[in-house]
Amino acid sequence: MRLVVATCQVDYAGRLTAHLPMATRVLMLKADGSVLVHSDGGSYKPLNWMSPPCTLSEGKSDDGRVEWTVTSKTDDTLRILIDEIHHESSHELGIDPGLQKDGVEKHLQELLADHPATLGEGLTLVRREYPTAIGPVDLMCRDADGRSVAVEIKRRGEIDGVEQLTRYLELLNRDPLLAPVRGIFAAQAIKPQARVLAEDRGITCAIVDYDALRGLDDPTERLF
Repeated sequence: MRLVVATCQVDYAGRLTAHLPMATRVLMLKADGSVLVHSDGGSYKPLNWMSPPCTLSEGKSDDGRVEWTVTSKTDDTLRILIDEIHHESSHELGIDPGLQKDGVEKHLQELLADHPATLGEGLTLVRREYPTAIGPVDLMCRDADGRSVAVEIKRRGEIDGVEQLTRYLELLNRDPLLAPVRGIFAAQAIKPQARVLAEDRGITCAIVDYDALRGLDDPTERLF
């Protein structure tokens, strides 16, 4: 990433036109090719930007000042006229692992793998990420009677999740070593339409209390 603090003027031309008069701003040139113009206010949003893919050429204006021209594949242009550079630096940030949100499916899966009985009395874990030809089932379990139970886990239960579990069940029930396999659709919240579809297909719905699973909340101590 290249960071430049400069007194500059910015003009955008494309589907619309925009002008930023001469002022001190931060110019950010990222490794993915994007160019962003930030001020010291306005929260996290840039004042103007050009998304990749785009090309940057550096030249001189008629009066000898540095001028950057950023062109997109649609021929939109961002012209940055630099009057003075106050700071310039480059940094190699490397590959970012991405944002890891608290409470997404991966964490729910880990917690439920440790406490499968919260989904049903007598339920025990056989394997996480049970492989099938169309993708892994989140949890493969057995109930108190020794029957196979496939568990699909979502943060928010919607119709797509029910359809996904249905496909898994159709495939798993072709295996004589597993059949009959029933399904549990587990989520922190399940939409009414998804619940109706699941129950119509013989799939059990289970609401997951994330805080209780983590030991941060005891439902028995709630007033309401």
